[in-house]
Amino acid sequence: MASFRGASADAVAALTEQVDRLDGRSSASIAEDLFALAGALRAEGSLRRFATDNSIPAEARTGLVAELYAGKVADAALEVVKEAVGRKWTRNRDLADALEHLGVIAAVRLAGSDSGALVDELFAVRNLLTEHSELRNALADPARTAGDKAALVDSLLDGKTLPATVTLVKQALSGSYRTVTAALEDYEKTAADAHGQRVATVRVARPLGDAEQRRLTQALSQQYDRPVHLNVAVEPSLIGGIRIEIGDDVIDGTIASRLADAQRRLAG
Repeated sequence: MASFRGASADAVAALTEQVDRLDGRSSASIAEDLFALAGALRAEGSLRRFATDNSIPAEARTGLVAELYAGKVADAALEVVKEAVGRKWTRNRDLADALEHLGVIAAVRLAGSDSGALVDELFAVRNLLTEHSELRNALADPARTAGDKAALVDSLLDGKTLPATVTLVKQALSGSYRTVTAALEDYEKTAADAHGQRVATVRVARPLGDAEQRRLTQALSQQYDRPVHLNVAVEPSLIGGIRIEIGDDVIDGTIASRLADAQRRLAG
């Protein structure tokens, strides 16, 4: 999902504060309602254009939203959407993207003190989909209904992960991102960011010990001047060394990459 710029960035910042003030006990329903409203705006071009048209008075835009959705979504979710519609947006698609982003934040609040576990579980699901093409294809199959895909997610995760993880994995199937794994990766970052952290994906040929993880976490946190949450993936094909991905930065010190570089030099 694209980053927000200008007026959209200002709107998202203000709306995030509004979501943060909501009752955490109702976060699950609020998240699902915000996801549904984001989907409605994406599906209904005329509604999306009306809701983001700055030439139309804000009162008219918020009034229409209230008329359409009052009693159909939680009051708290409706208030967020009314506030969102009343604001200016750099691009009309930003409104739907923002509502999905706010839904993710609401789901993170549902996890509460388990937000670190939420990041870990989203990462684990992402890795599972990356490693198992049959499962990935089943969840991406356009011939399967949304209900069928949601049931498949429930069979895999329900009772084994946090409720917030199930909610976010189901939302990742909505098609708002290029792939399901891209959605999950962005959700991981949002979950970490909600608690002032950055996410570092660490790929190694063998598992890291607890002491190694602590040292790496400390080193990255100092380098980026912010707490860092590690997602560690074991990939024997790397042979040895370590590859770190954090934001747009990639630190590749794996033996496999060195061998590939040496082969390119010899071929050149």
